[in-house]
Amino acid sequence: QVQLVESGGGLVQVGGSLRLACAASGNTLRFYVTGWYRQAPGKQRELVARNSGSTTNYADSVKGRFTISRDNAKNMVYLQMNSLKPEDTAVYYCYANRYSSDYWGQGTQVTVSS
Repeated sequence: QVQLVESGGGLVQVGGSLRLACAASGNTLRFYVTGWYRQAPGKQRELVARNSGSTTNYADSVKGRFTISRDNAKNMVYLQMNSLKPEDTAVYYCYANRYSSDYWGQGTQVTVSS
C-alpha cells in the first residue's frame, strides 16, 4: 500500500502558476503509475495528467500548460501548472496505481480567480 498527501494548492489569479506536490509513504512509487485528477463542483473527477514509466498523458485542456514529473529518490510526484484559467478551479487529487489497486490523496483545492 501507499499513502499520498498533496500540498501546494491555493488561490491564484488568471495566468498565474502553482506547483502541486504529492508525498508518498508506505511504499516506493518507482513501480506505480502515478497521476493527477481533478474534480470541479458539480462535475465528475477527470484525469489531468498521468505518468506510466516512459509514457505521459495529459488532458487536452491542460496540454502545453501543465507538466507532471516524479522524483523517485524523494518519493514525490509534482504537477506544475502554468497559465492557469478559471476553469482549472477544482480539487486536485494525487493518484497511484499498481496491480489494479488505486490509491488517492485527500485532495488540495486550487482556485483561479479572474
